[in-house]
Amino acid sequence: MKRLIALAGLVALLIPGMAQAEIFEKVGTFGGQFLKIGVGARGAGMGGAFVAMADDASSVFWNAAGIARIDADKSQLSMNHANWPAELSYDQVGYVFHMKKIPGAFAVHARALTMQPMEVTTAFQPFGTGETFDAGMLAAGLTYARSFTDKFSAGLTMNMIHTGLADLSQQTFAIDLGTLYDVGAAGMKIGMSIQNIGSTEKFIEREARIPSIFRVGTTATLMSGADQRLVGSFEFSHPPDNSERLNVGAEYSFHKYLFLRGGYAFNYDTEGLAGGVGFHFPASVAGTADLDYSYTDMLDLGASHRFSMSFQF
Repeated sequence: MKRLIALAGLVALLIPGMAQAEIFEKVGTFGGQFLKIGVGARGAGMGGAFVAMADDASSVFWNAAGIARIDADKSQLSMNHANWPAELSYDQVGYVFHMKKIPGAFAVHARALTMQPMEVTTAFQPFGTGETFDAGMLAAGLTYARSFTDKFSAGLTMNMIHTGLADLSQQTFAIDLGTLYDVGAAGMKIGMSIQNIGSTEKFIEREARIPSIFRVGTTATLMSGADQRLVGSFEFSHPPDNSERLNVGAEYSFHKYLFLRGGYAFNYDTEGLAGGVGFHFPASVAGTADLDYSYTDMLDLGASHRFSMSFQF
């Protein structure tokens, strides 16, 4: 019996190490890493816990089912920018619209990670040849979502993914799936999405899979009054090339005009505390606008600042 207990204890000690070893073997083996970067200051300000919130144009990234919750009589245009570490820029634009006689909502969108041109250097010309090169990654897609009942909606996104480096480039395709369910109590919703379902990408004769990510989360109203509201959100995600992750966040609104947000990303290599602020105001006789900002602590890499502007008309 003592030997069995000792053997069981040894196995218990080895299993985490084996799991961690498997994770280490996967790190750096997947391409398209920019596909993991969150879109929009609102979701980022809540620590990335947005898969169950998903009620604006940025939902095309977090959960495609979310655009089905946008007013059927309205369209929404969203523009997002992030200052990314290493002097990179991450930009996204999305437009959500409805078509007569076709139930549900459509969206067209594109996001890109870009850099400023760099000088070409060689072993014999270490200070530059006078030529420059750049690199970038782009994903452009079409989303369709609809509500099948007053509580359940689902969405599908088709993405074209492009990667370029100097005069080299490659393209591949991916699919995102998402669902959103209203529980019906305390404003609770449950969201689920599977992102980047696709084939491998081939770049400079090397193949790499793109990172398919599973997200599931819930959100609930923690406080609600005549002029104030507090919503809490929780999300679990499983990337294929790293350990499981947890995101928690909250959004406080005052008179549906001022929004304060905060959150934390657990078990990330380069993300942690996040926060943000937003303003909602009339933009015209028939439309409204939202202006949002968020800050994300990127630990050793510094910080990321996101800015978003959206219009509903």
